[in-house]
Amino acid sequence: MTHSLVCPETVTRVSSVLNRNTRQFGKKHLFDQNEETCWNSDQGPSQWVILEFPQRIRVSQLQIQFQGGFSSRRGHLEGSQGNEALSKIVDFYPEDNNSLQTFPVPVAEVDRLKVTFEDAADFFGRIVIYHLRVLGERA
Repeated sequence: MTHSLVCPETVTRVSSVLNRNTRQFGKKHLFDQNEETCWNSDQGPSQWVILEFPQRIRVSQLQIQFQGGFSSRRGHLEGSQGNEALSKIVDFYPEDNNSLQTFPVPVAEVDRLKVTFEDAADFFGRIVIYHLRVLGERA
């Protein structure tokens, strides 16, 4: 059964936060299920989110809801187990809109994921995400 794998014990890091305003645009807003809040990156050529899970997971889908105009045209998902180096799992190509987009992932057992967003629709390279979900099951 597939369900969301992000839990309170999941450690999250992000590349940047707009104006360092973590209260209004911080990483916690990626997972709060609130339609009114979002993670807003600062500008730059590439933005990313790293998730470290408390136990090994079997990821099968990635769901992302961007703000139109602040999406990524190309991204990739990397994963690793333990202290291994990250290795690429899959590339994905989001559309520049406000809908919740689902990207299939070849099933991978990992305890750390890195989602990298490249080629931003925004001229300055900012990314705005309302929802980020990692779906699958615990390994």
